Amino acid sequence: MALEESTWTPDYLGELAGLFARLGQELLSDHGLDATLGLVCQRAVDLVPGAEHAAISRGRHGRFETVGSTSKVPLQVDQIQYDLHSGPCVDAAIKEEIYRTGSLVTDRRWPEFGRRANAEHGICSMLSVRLFLEDDDLVAALNLYSVHPDAFDSGDQTVAVLLATHASLAIAGARLHEQVQHLERALQSNRGIGVAVGVLMNRYKITQQEAFDLLRLASQNSHRKLVDVARGVSETGILELPPLPARAGVQPPG
Repeated sequence: MALEESTWTPDYLGELAGLFARLGQELLSDHGLDATLGLVCQRAVDLVPGAEHAAISRGRHGRFETVGSTSKVPLQVDQIQYDLHSGPCVDAAIKEEIYRTGSLVTDRRWPEFGRRANAEHGICSMLSVRLFLEDDDLVAALNLYSVHPDAFDSGDQTVAVLLATHASLAIAGARLHEQVQHLERALQSNRGIGVAVGVLMNRYKITQQEAFDLLRLASQNSHRKLVDVARGVSETGILELPPLPARAGVQPPG
């Protein structure tokens, strides 16, 4: 439940902006994705008095995993949800909502999960906030856990939203970095293939397409990646090809 606009006083907005900035300075440093997500969860426990444990659930195509957990408890509680395909963590990620429970034991939304989470691990309250990840099939949620009923209020929810925002930014940044690395490797591979094509064109006086087709044939025959075959041609000027049948009357270039 969002705060009413009437509560947006200058003091409130200033404190909110300040907290967001402080978290950003700490969390968006170059920690690496896993370390940053772990730090997000640790700060959730530090900043939210009722939170005894915290973790992030993330998944694709209905398959979830728990990361950044501050203890073993979220791993165990979340696994119940993953097995049942139901619970505040899963629903927050999939349905793009925020879930704040009173007592899981009496919560009718997840009766089986609530009963087991409390009976097996003593968890009574949860706060789950979806991580907003743009243009991605990955879904995720930040989750807080408590052994006490009604452990979380609207202020705790605001802090959780701030932390979820930073976690979303960290994931987006890590994925962008990964995409840049993949692009750089692809460009490097393409340059290597282009050099090999040029070598073959010059040596055997063949067309660009013919040179590329020879590289692909050699790759298939040797069970090696095209880029590895191209690297060999660039370094040695030699392309190893399978011999043609004798009746063809033609031998591969050597």
